[in-house]
Amino acid sequence: MIHIVFQQADIDVLKKAFELDETMAGDIVEIKDDYAVGPIQNIYETEGYQQRREWWKGLLDYSPYNSDGLMEMVDDRMAVHQLKRSLDEDEKLEVWIWMGQNQHDVCGYYWLISQLKEYSGRIYVLYLNNLPFINDKGSIFYPTTLHQILPKEFLKAKKLCRKVTSSEFEIDPDEWKKLMEENAAIRILEGGKKIASKQEDFYDTDILTNLTKEAQRGAKAMHNILGKMKIKTGDVFLLLRMKALMEEGKVEIIGEPSKGWKEFEVKLKSTAGETLEVPETSS
Repeated sequence: MIHIVFQQADIDVLKKAFELDETMAGDIVEIKDDYAVGPIQNIYETEGYQQRREWWKGLLDYSPYNSDGLMEMVDDRMAVHQLKRSLDEDEKLEVWIWMGQNQHDVCGYYWLISQLKEYSGRIYVLYLNNLPFINDKGSIFYPTTLHQILPKEFLKAKKLCRKVTSSEFEIDPDEWKKLMEENAAIRILEGGKKIASKQEDFYDTDILTNLTKEAQRGAKAMHNILGKMKIKTGDVFLLLRMKALMEEGKVEIIGEPSKGWKEFEVKLKSTAGETLEVPETSS
């Protein structure tokens, strides 16, 4: 079988689970792009695909990450091409798609499932949606990502495995088509597999609430923001929003983010006698 995951950290924990249950063993394929942010209109067409790559390149060029290296690593179209070839070559091959309860995984699922309808009956899904697991302290918790789960708990998780139904192969691509047409900057998970489109300033409140008037190193500021966010997104996208807030005169960035997380500082910007207003999140 082939296992599909949507986050790098999920790979290691899944491999450890294989050591406990060899019946689960198989190749692991990661869908690497974060389809919960950025343009997705006509994403299966060359023009839409290139537009998205250019958008990511702009973000990465402003960030501490190497855009050329990362852009070369992320080629989900090739991953799907190879997946289909494997399914064509072995009619007994099954695909297990693993999803945590977060928009990153669910949007990745929507992007993927729209391309696998011809393999109906061989595609399975394991969605860990609002389910309790035991953590390393023996307490019950509700994970939002796969890598939060202990390897031994995957033996329980595998019981959730079920075939993607014929109706899902009809409904889910339609839901993704709707999201592509909306082409919002941000997509969030509202429950189940319900994804809602949001405006580009959706995370601005998280940024402004967790920054201070005292300058902080980029790494520390990002750690604080991500640690307190209820709905997570990636650090590169948050840095894009910091840049936008700087252009709006609400945030000050000192240094060059492209040189490293420790090579710049960020703080709230306010003038004497003025109080910085934190905007309400756009819907």
